[in-house]
Amino acid sequence: MKILIAHNHYQHAGGEDGVVANEHKLLIEQGHEVMFWSVNNKDLTLSLTGKIKTALTTSYSVASRESARDLLGGFKPDVVHAHNFFPQLSPSIYDACIDEGVPVVQTLHNYRLICPGALLMRDGRICEQCVSGSPYQAVLYGCYRGSKLGSLVVAHMVDKHRKQGTWQHKVNWFVALTNFARDKFIEAGFPADKISVKPNFVTEVKAVIRKNQAQAYALFVGRVSLEKGIKTLIESWRQLNGAVPLRIAGSGELANQLGGINAVKYLGFQSAEDVDALMREAKFLVMPSEWYEGFPMVLVEAFSRGLPVLASRLGGMAEIVEDGVTGLLFEPGNAHELAEKARWLINHPDECMRMGNNARATYLEKYTPEINYNQLKAIYLAAMA
Repeated sequence: MKILIAHNHYQHAGGEDGVVANEHKLLIEQGHEVMFWSVNNKDLTLSLTGKIKTALTTSYSVASRESARDLLGGFKPDVVHAHNFFPQLSPSIYDACIDEGVPVVQTLHNYRLICPGALLMRDGRICEQCVSGSPYQAVLYGCYRGSKLGSLVVAHMVDKHRKQGTWQHKVNWFVALTNFARDKFIEAGFPADKISVKPNFVTEVKAVIRKNQAQAYALFVGRVSLEKGIKTLIESWRQLNGAVPLRIAGSGELANQLGGINAVKYLGFQSAEDVDALMREAKFLVMPSEWYEGFPMVLVEAFSRGLPVLASRLGGMAEIVEDGVTGLLFEPGNAHELAEKARWLINHPDECMRMGNNARATYLEKYTPEINYNQLKAIYLAAMA
């Protein structure tokens, strides 16, 4: 199969960029001929003229459509797999695919196509006003990066393609990361019969032989930010008062609030190798996010290493983590419940280890590269059919 992957890299690389790289590598390893077409937001001009140009082409870029047409004409792929098209590629690339008779698969990594802020969250709380209502509501609140003008640009993109039926008629197949996300897009009007669920995956690692370490700790890995539940995490560990050691790996705007808490060690940004070492020694991963999340890579990375997860009972997290089986769930934002369940996990090492073994088994059953490839291939064939 010949596959063209289209992706607009973010200015600050994140989990989505890693997912795209993983799938690209996987397809090549499976013997497919793959062309990777990418642009990078680091290249955007920050001058006033550059910002105006980006704003005018976010909804539809003629230049991207022509570039896509040239690539398609030369490479002649069997299918195009679009990941992020925002803001430089734009949905105009779909028209090039239609002109060249090439089917399109679009992965829904976040909620950008139904929420200008992409998170279904506003002021630290879940917000679904734009799912079925007007996306221009986002302008009132500056949902895109706190900017009303920026929110207007993104809201126009969402509204324009919703009214034109772009998602119904110009994309052959969609990939949602969880059943929860699939349901949200269907609620927003996306065609239910053209959305498959395919989670992310990580390369298999050797099983970790865990011991009942005397110095076991809880581990947080991710952005140190409001939507990740950092304030709830801080309050929980203040209540624990040293009963459960915690290590925090990551960076973000709330990092300056992590000092002076008993038994909490802030490590800052850590490399992939460092995170792997931390996971191998940790007792459990804590994930107190207060937004729906897409399909967090750190969660499946924990499962692959036999690490149980203490997560918010919210969105895709509640779908991936089976309460009492592969980890524990708590009410989002409930610092007391988070603290009590963290204490329980530390005080019940055998149960914690049992859930970790279950997490490893779940990884082998659902999230290996081989399983993911078969799912991806089936989606491509469905789109081509």
